[in-house]
This record gives sequence, C-alpha cells and structure tokens, in this order.
Amino acid sequence: MAVLPAFAPSMTSSPITEVCFVLPPALILLDLAGAADAFRIAASMGLPVRLRMVAPLRRGEAASTALGVGLAGVEPLPARLGEHTLIVVCGATGSGAAVLSSPASQAVVEWLRRHGGNGRPLACVCSGALLAGAAGLLDGRRCTTHHSLLDALRRLAPSAEVLDSRVFVEDGEVCTSAGITAGIDLALHLIGRLGSPWLAAAVAREMAVYMRRASGDPALSPWLEGRNHMSMAIHRVQDALANAPDQDWPLARLADIGHMSVRSLTRHFREASGMSINRYHARLRLALARQALASGDSVERAAERAGLGSARQLRRLWSAHAGDSPASARRRH
Repeated sequence: MAVLPAFAPSMTSSPITEVCFVLPPALILLDLAGAADAFRIAASMGLPVRLRMVAPLRRGEAASTALGVGLAGVEPLPARLGEHTLIVVCGATGSGAAVLSSPASQAVVEWLRRHGGNGRPLACVCSGALLAGAAGLLDGRRCTTHHSLLDALRRLAPSAEVLDSRVFVEDGEVCTSAGITAGIDLALHLIGRLGSPWLAAAVAREMAVYMRRASGDPALSPWLEGRNHMSMAIHRVQDALANAPDQDWPLARLADIGHMSVRSLTRHFREASGMSINRYHARLRLALARQALASGDSVERAAERAGLGSARQLRRLWSAHAGDSPASARRRH
C-alpha cells in the first residue's frame, strides 16, 4: 500500500462527495472499472468519497455491458442527487448514432438534462461526452472524446469547442476524456482536485500507473513525472525527495536510501526516470513554489516554502526549468 507524504494536507474535514457513475447501455467496462477503482483506492487512503453506480433500469435488473456480461448491484437513475455529487458519465460501445439510439440512452440524456449543469461537477469518459453533449451540458465548453467520435460530438454540440489529441480536457466544472484508459488519467486528476496532488500520486503508484498526463497536453504532474519505471530502489529515492522537497538532499544520503553507490544511483536514476536527480528535485521544489504563489504568497515566501534561500535563487531555478517567471505565475492567480 502506498503511503502519503507526511506533509500531505488533511482531508478529514471535507464533506463526503458522492461520485455517481452513470452507466449507459452497452457499457464499456474499462470506462467504469479504471476510474472507479482509482476512486476506491483514494477512499481507502482517506479521500472522503462514496461511490454509486446508476443506470436506466428497473431495480434488481443487471446493467448491460459491451462484453455481454450483466452488471449487478446497479441502482436505477435516482430522482434526486445530494449537494456534494460528482456525476461521471461512462462510455458505451458503438458509433455516435448507436450510443444515442436506444430508449435507455435517451433516458440517460433526459436525466442529465435534469440533474447536470448549474455548477454541478461533471466528468465524461470516452463516448459519455456524447450523452452529455446531447443533454446540452457541453454547450460553449472546451471538450474531447474518443478520437473516432470527435465529429459526432461536434454535430451534437455545435457550440462546443471539441479538441482532438487530448487525453482529457477541463473547462470549469466539466471534464471530458478521450477513449477508455484515459478515464484513469481523468480520475487521477479529479482525485488531485478533490484531495491533493500527493494523494493522486499515491493512487497512481498503487495502480502501477506511474505516468499521469495533464489536461490539454501530454505534460506530467511533477509529483508523478519520471515514475514510469519498475525500479523499487529509485522509487524509494523519489519517495524521499517527494516527501521533503524543501530539504537539501546530498547524493550520499540518497545513495544510502537506494542502497547503492553515488555513481550507481546517478546512472540508474537517469536511466529509470529520464532525468538527473538535480532536475527531478528542482521540479518538485518548483511545484511547491507554484502552489505557494497560487495561494497568494509573495515570491519571497514561495522561495522559503520551496526550501530556497532567496527570491533570486527561486528566479534562477525557475528560469532554468520553466518557461515563465514566478511573478507572471503569481499574476495568473
């Protein structure tokens, strides 16, 4: 079981969010299982969420799936939702027309019209975006879906800005993802938003999904970047750095954690992570500084929280590893 860093923020005081998975007919099981399991693991690590599966069916009926295997324990579409509810619309197999053709699919669309919008968080995996688009919930939004369904989504939601070559897209309280496994990336993003980046990193480690792609581009969260490997020794070193990125870390101390020589650590770290130890540590420090700036701290205070001696040192580090400046990042927030 992955362990959260000691400095990860507490989530015990947050209200419980009900994550309501909406299952259309001919459900693609991985759309549900990948995202739901990420939330299940996050809940076991302290994220205050409760999972709920609903579908257009009668009580006691099984939900239909693309594999022809019925899914039991699913509730009918509810008449009411709680205040703290995140709706997650899963995808179904078939073309754009097929996804929307059945009476059960239209029941999902009508249910989304009644319960979506008005500031309620909404996430769509794969062709789930077509159901949300038909309900008018993507109008005026940036969004995406499975690459084979992009044109269908454009027809259903002509006022939406449908983006291709995206893993997932976030526009306010609405998130949409590309096909199937991208739902895991989307779930990790939502876990990071509901909880913290550290929690999302721990969940990804537990699922052996070390790469987390960010909204809108292939960039990685600094907390997961360089984790797409199976070297437990290097993961131990990365865990130590991520647990206290504001500290100075002599190579000899990190080598002791990895149970290898400094020379071996330097070589194996670069082979496993694709970057040097110094670059990895610097990116974690910059992530701390960005969080401090986003919370309203001055550049000087952000430098202090990142374990740097001065604002000048932060600017120098920022210039070497980022495309903007601390001041411009602070102005954006």
